[in-house]
Amino acid sequence: MRKQYVVRLSEEERAWLLTLIGRGTAPARALTHARIVLKANQGDAGPGWTDGAVSAALEVDPTTVARVRKLYVTEGLEAALYRKVPDRAYRRKLDGEQEARLVAVTCSEPPTGHKRWTLRLLANRLVELEVVDTVSYETVRRTLKQTG
Repeated sequence: MRKQYVVRLSEEERAWLLTLIGRGTAPARALTHARIVLKANQGDAGPGWTDGAVSAALEVDPTTVARVRKLYVTEGLEAALYRKVPDRAYRRKLDGEQEARLVAVTCSEPPTGHKRWTLRLLANRLVELEVVDTVSYETVRRTLKQTG
């Protein structure tokens, strides 16, 4: 069966990949993907291995080899090697002043009947003090973890 996405590396790309692998300082995923692209190269200087041979030699799944080949052909060498940066951005639930109030409440005495503050108690206390309208205990946990 004929491959739909055929890798044909230029001499510059091939040299760059060999340098990248030789240094060994890139992330392991990038190094593995670089080896996949080099082994799947159907160009003049490439071995042109099959997906099965590449997956067996590099101990990766054959679908990984096919996916890396497709990424190289459709999006380029950088996309085939490195992870895509997530395009989503999360708005922070608590601003700096609200975080400071949370830390202050955390450092204060726990309510009567409790030995220490729990995340749910802290979340409820922030709502009682009208610091925020609503807040989840998970937001409280993440905020305290980053400041701790």
